[in-house]
Amino acid sequence: MEKVKYLILGAGPAGLTLANRLKDQGETSFLVLEKEAQAGGLCRSAIVDGSPFDIGGGHFLDVRRPKVNEFLFRFMPENEWELFQRDSRIRVDGVEVGHPLEANIWQFDLQEQVAYLTSIAKAGCNLGQSMPEQFVEWIIWKLGQRIADRYMLPYNQKMFADELNELGTYWLEKLPDVSFEETLLSCLTHKPYGTQPGHASFYYPKKYGYGELWLRMAEELSPKVLYGAEAAKLDCEQLKVKTKAGDVFQAQKIVTTVPWRSFEEISGMPEEIKSLVGRLKSSAIETRYAPEHLDTPAQWIYVPDPEIPYHRILVRHNFCQGSKGYWVETRKERVDMFAHAGALDSTYHYMNEYAYPLNTIGKPKIMKKLLEVCEMKGIYGLGRWGEHCHYNSDVVVELAMKLAMRITAL
Repeated sequence: MEKVKYLILGAGPAGLTLANRLKDQGETSFLVLEKEAQAGGLCRSAIVDGSPFDIGGGHFLDVRRPKVNEFLFRFMPENEWELFQRDSRIRVDGVEVGHPLEANIWQFDLQEQVAYLTSIAKAGCNLGQSMPEQFVEWIIWKLGQRIADRYMLPYNQKMFADELNELGTYWLEKLPDVSFEETLLSCLTHKPYGTQPGHASFYYPKKYGYGELWLRMAEELSPKVLYGAEAAKLDCEQLKVKTKAGDVFQAQKIVTTVPWRSFEEISGMPEEIKSLVGRLKSSAIETRYAPEHLDTPAQWIYVPDPEIPYHRILVRHNFCQGSKGYWVETRKERVDMFAHAGALDSTYHYMNEYAYPLNTIGKPKIMKKLLEVCEMKGIYGLGRWGEHCHYNSDVVVELAMKLAMRITAL
């Protein structure tokens, strides 16, 4: 049995950042366990058709956290990145309009604009109606029936869950905020108004996939990253982890960045808390490559049409130099739809069994209790999976930097 001061589960952005920050603070007694043969987690890249393919989907480096970028540029200098202004589109009723939809209704013909504006004017939030608690009703209340029916409800159903009312509404504050007045003003002036969506500006490597950054971070930690070491059993009382291969590790503190439901066994924890883990839900997403060139300046294209398997297109030649083709994201339960003739002729696809934590009703209370109990035992949840929250990679890095300071100060 190997003993270390800090044991980190998962060599994705969260685990790699935490380990490097521990190293920066002079810590030497730490180890990172990674089940795959390569670091990077959901941000890993592969070479497909002669250029990078990000197997976890569309992951980019946001510009909004300078301290995060300053830290990451240590491993991949800023001159190796290209800065982009985000161009996202939505395919609705055969028309491709800008994102968010409510700020770009002016891109429809006049008759459609009137129909959307009329629907928004009747939305509950504009009529002073109280905010509903169920997801579907909330979307209609906030955006109106037309946007709900033609975009938001079918898109979220394709991406997250067949039963949308299993989702809470607490996370919808992430939606860009565009008022009715701003929507009307955009139609009159033919330009968008309201808050910018996430990733309005982003960095992407000039010569590599996004995974290159995390490979370099892992190299800085060698030999303290063990590959092919999948954590199977977590002993919360003894602070031990047993891998599927049978190796056992013990630590003074354990930081898990892997999905809680991926453990085969969790011991030393009250049954009540273990039952909470069983209530956590997530979605699996397949990424699939197509070699055809898409004649569009967009980098993202959202596809709410329920007859089309995938929910999102990433046009890689519009942000990855020298690339061609595009890739699509499809929820696991919808992948079989590709079997229908003409759906998508693909030469490469990859299934991410853990892609998106689902923001189900009650999840915040579940995670609060789970993390509080675990932390009292010296176990910390970190990042998208450790905290079961749909964080982007820049947010995860910031959280890991803060946790490194906190646990070394105890």
